[in-house]
Amino acid sequence: MDGIVLMVEEHKNIKRMLEIIRRACLSVMNGKEIDYKDFQKMIEFVRNYADNYHHEKEEKILFNKMVDEIGGAAEKLVKFGMLVEHDLGRLYMKELEEALVKVKAGDDEAKIDVIANAISYTHLLSRHIDKEDNVVYSFAKRELCEETLNKVNMECNTFEEKMNRAGVQNKYIEMLELLEQKYN
Repeated sequence: MDGIVLMVEEHKNIKRMLEIIRRACLSVMNGKEIDYKDFQKMIEFVRNYADNYHHEKEEKILFNKMVDEIGGAAEKLVKFGMLVEHDLGRLYMKELEEALVKVKAGDDEAKIDVIANAISYTHLLSRHIDKEDNVVYSFAKRELCEETLNKVNMECNTFEEKMNRAGVQNKYIEMLELLEQKYN
């Protein structure tokens, strides 16, 4: 299995969730009540599929190898670009979750924060995915030696098998499909 090709494929699923988040925010903006269960599912998908599952491979496997083998340019790209954006995405999800709690407790004004954080996340991740697909991954394929790329593939494959045994991929793709049906 080509680990980088797999990460590009996972980006397609994450972008599908970004569309769902946008549609859910539009419905709130248009006066519908917030569906707290759906927003919790969106947050769960982001935290467990996009972050713990997908970003785990990037951060622990690919990015580390890029920094170790390529050095300076990779270190700047990874540490001051991709990892900062991963952390910013985590912040948006935390702030989104806090805003949902406030709205549920009766703070109507916090709906602004729900929409702002959710939409900010979608903008961040859309640009982030574009950079990874078109710059970071190409750079890695071009600059990493074949042996290192093979290690990336083997480690991704091992991680995939572990996650598959735990049912992670199926759980979150199913969740994605159910939310798509509702928000299409």
